[in-house]
Amino acid sequence: MSTMRAVRVVGYHQKLEMTEVPVPEPTGPFDVVVKIGGAGVCRTDLHILEGQWAEKSQVALPYTIGHENAGWVAAVGSAVTNVAEGDTVIVHPLVTCGLCRACRSGDDVHCESSAFPGIDTDGGYADHLKTSARSVVKIDPRLEPSDVAALADAGLTAYHAAAKAAKRLTPRDTVVVIGAGGLGHIGIQVLKALTASRVVVVDRNPDAVALAVAIGADQGITADGSHVEQVLEATHGNGAEVVIDFVGEGGATAEGVRMLRRHGDYHVVGYGETIAVPTIDIISTEISIVGDLVGSYNDLCDLMELAARGLVTLHTQKYALDDFQTAISDLDAGAVRGRAILVP
Repeated sequence: MSTMRAVRVVGYHQKLEMTEVPVPEPTGPFDVVVKIGGAGVCRTDLHILEGQWAEKSQVALPYTIGHENAGWVAAVGSAVTNVAEGDTVIVHPLVTCGLCRACRSGDDVHCESSAFPGIDTDGGYADHLKTSARSVVKIDPRLEPSDVAALADAGLTAYHAAAKAAKRLTPRDTVVVIGAGGLGHIGIQVLKALTASRVVVVDRNPDAVALAVAIGADQGITADGSHVEQVLEATHGNGAEVVIDFVGEGGATAEGVRMLRRHGDYHVVGYGETIAVPTIDIISTEISIVGDLVGSYNDLCDLMELAARGLVTLHTQKYALDDFQTAISDLDAGAVRGRAILVP
């Protein structure tokens, strides 16, 4: 049996370990094994190591993490017809059943019997990943998997939130994006592609703010303590119709709610802290607090269309798979511009 490298969680509050494990093989008729060309490093991976997902995922340790994957089809099950060996693919993060009500509605993220490689089963910080025919999107072979891998989750989550927000945004509206990092810098580009509204970006890192403006944000604000006031000033004292919070920790949620206009939507994407809003404030201003998980398979196809047209470009920092610890440490220290990608 051939083996491969895999970066695994061996214990919570412990460092990841590189080990040799068997190469996965198609066992079910719809299985697809992907040779990894790039695996994104996500803040959720840090939260996994902190044990934040232990209860939710009920995953048995040790296991391989990594839920933002792209590469080439290495092997397929007997019933797979949509991809063939050698095809370049990006992998939707979830393995879904296709038969439940949610899947039938195209809302496969809420599938009743899904698996989430990298969260509750083996993921892509490895040479190969096992997924399903329903989860692979064939992409232009000229696209380099390591350039697009993070679109599978960071991009997809940002797209999902931005597309939901876009349904209500008009040319007269302002949307505030909190956090212009791995997700935020994609969200900004998606908002510019889907809406005519004004995009204002807030980040505590001046370099991230500069990147945000360079990729199309209408206004960049450095979070220096006066940023809530600056947002209010930019919206004539009213606040923004929509706030999309890609941070969700470190005090961002209280500030985000303060930036919101009456009847505004506050989209929660980044996470880590608790939102505390008096119920009287919610009803008297009629605000909505909206949760945004990863997007659906159809969302991923739409996002890849934007990427193919050059409307969404991922800014990446690449690391060899063996240098996984450096990538994790850099992300933790806030030293990654855009998205960190492991390349086997």
